[in-house]
Amino acid sequence: MENLVEMFTTEVSSDGQTPIPEDVRELLNLHPGDRVEFVISEDGKVYLQPAKIDVRQLSAMLYKPERKPLSIEKMDEAIARCAGESS
Repeated sequence: MENLVEMFTTEVSSDGQTPIPEDVRELLNLHPGDRVEFVISEDGKVYLQPAKIDVRQLSAMLYKPERKPLSIEKMDEAIARCAGESS
């Protein structure tokens, strides 16, 4: 096995479940309820990776109802300030 850094072994239960070792969960930053993907390469190797998050799931995190919307003019002023231009 080339480029092998570390290997972990777990047991598959009768209903097809297997625990993910703690070191692997930490490496992938997995928490209870997270989803994972099994990716099969052309050579038959299987890779485990965190499932991609649908950006729509993030909308609640990004929406800040206490903030007032900015006008285009205010956005342009902020961009100009950050770019070092004067308005």
